[in-house]
Amino acid sequence: MEKKLSCVLLIDDDPDDNYIHQLVINDWGRCDAVRVAESGPDALAYLNNTASPDYIRPEVILLDINMPGMNGFEFLEEYHQLPENLKSNVVVMMLTTSLNPADVNRAGQYNEVTGYRNKPLTKAMLEDVLEQHFA
Repeated sequence: MEKKLSCVLLIDDDPDDNYIHQLVINDWGRCDAVRVAESGPDALAYLNNTASPDYIRPEVILLDINMPGMNGFEFLEEYHQLPENLKSNVVVMMLTTSLNPADVNRAGQYNEVTGYRNKPLTKAMLEDVLEQHFA
């Protein structure tokens, strides 16, 4: 039986990107649920609200860098402070339009970040995540 993910959490302020990425994940067919947070604070609220009936613990977080209010790096600073049980075994991947080498280097400084990919999300990227982290 093929491995499936229970949940992917998209953190991106762009509703068009979120829509397209949800379509890609759903069309991929190997993920049971997609959750969307349009800001870092919304994502942190979701991750902390484990008692919510809508909560499914994400196995993969796809995180944009350039967001208003709280950018991806600021989210990572807060995410790093979460209790270990909320973030253990979660694959955090930067999914961004930024080609800036400084952003790539900065992302690599966070233990939680396991990869850096450029938008748009593809099925091949999802397959790579599955093979690298959930084999």
